[in-house]
Amino acid sequence: MSNHTHHAIDYVEITVTDVAASKAFYAAAFGWQFTDYGPDYAGIQGNGREQGGLTKGVPSGRGGPLVVLFSADLDATVKAVRAAGGRISTEPFTFPGGRRFHFTDLSGNELGVWAER
Repeated sequence: MSNHTHHAIDYVEITVTDVAASKAFYAAAFGWQFTDYGPDYAGIQGNGREQGGLTKGVPSGRGGPLVVLFSADLDATVKAVRAAGGRISTEPFTFPGGRRFHFTDLSGNELGVWAER
């Protein structure tokens, strides 16, 4: 039986300039685990299956589709992103339903993180 949902976002690939450095960043900031498929691709593991990947190429940077992650502790996640070498591009702010911030990774990709409080 499949654990995929019809027409839901199923897999996100993040284009990075350095797969090894990006794996280290995402592992340090978010605890992500990877499956290597050679020097230019690493699958992102989660919830019992692969949910995305890091692929070597020319990143789109800011302004493309925004991937938003969930955090149970937004303030701790901000600290972890900074400690891993990420740059906070939008400081935490409140919105109806919670709080959120944006950051750029080592390749300049912008992602968001939200929490219920």
